[in-house]
Amino acid sequence: MITIREMLFEDLDQVLSIEEANFSVPWTANGFLSFLMREDAYFLVAVEGNHILGYCGVILTPPESDITNICVAQDFRRKGVARKLLEQLSSKLVQQGIREIHLEVRESNLPALTLYRKLGFNQDGLRPRYYESPTENAVLMTCRLPAQ
Repeated sequence: MITIREMLFEDLDQVLSIEEANFSVPWTANGFLSFLMREDAYFLVAVEGNHILGYCGVILTPPESDITNICVAQDFRRKGVARKLLEQLSSKLVQQGIREIHLEVRESNLPALTLYRKLGFNQDGLRPRYYESPTENAVLMTCRLPAQ
């Protein structure tokens, strides 16, 4: 059974393993640590037993927020893990009075774009050459959350 909970410092080894396997320019341990210590950041992990399947993070700038990262381990994709993470994240954000979630995603990441649209995100624009290794445009998206 998959559960969603707040990310702990003890989760970093598994999170970093997923991060490094999936991004050409991965966050470092120090990058994650600095965000985990911030009062305006909130990170979740999807867990099955003692195994982390995925994670997501957000920076809070009330009444808005920005997703910093979201990733699911390759073996657990297309099993609803990202959806569960985003639904739990949205629920927590609504409780905190957040009204919008912003994110950017690689233009070529069709599975993520499809999921975000299904969850109510709409495209706001395009940020040319935002990503590197390889260079690619970022699709900017926003989801408006219901009032609490």
